[in-house]
Amino acid sequence: MKIHDLAPAPGSTRPKRRVGRGTGGKGGKTAGRGTKGQGARNNIKPGFEGGQLPLVQRIPKLKGFKNPFRVEYVVVNLDTLEAFEGSVVSPETLRAEGLVHKHGLVKVLGRGELTRRVEVHAHAFSKSAEAAITGAGGSVTVLDPPFRGRPAAKGNALTNR
Repeated sequence: MKIHDLAPAPGSTRPKRRVGRGTGGKGGKTAGRGTKGQGARNNIKPGFEGGQLPLVQRIPKLKGFKNPFRVEYVVVNLDTLEAFEGSVVSPETLRAEGLVHKHGLVKVLGRGELTRRVEVHAHAFSKSAEAAITGAGGSVTVLDPPFRGRPAAKGNALTNR
């Protein structure tokens, strides 16, 4: 079989209807466009609604909003701490090893098991992770996050007095 032998199954396709070829054939004369009016004449752009503000312009462009006060954490699990060399774990040591992203707060979650004593400093802990670390003889220290408040607006009349 060659590529020129390939064809659709018989009866599975139909020929394209040729409209507007005179009153002798199917779809002749007005060619399914009715009589007179804008739709019977030249092409109308897709989405044109007869001068009414189109749906595309009526709908807002941006969906939802981004909460400026959302606190996002970089996640580290217990199995990562188990494989980590050293007895003191902090965001700085994790960043030095390349285990967490260079920005963001660090949160320890409870996936995996911890079998050795580790001193962990992080911004947040899940209850299961905290229980596992203290259960293995380690200690947990919650770090203060960087400034969380709303930043002062630049050029605010109240701050420029």
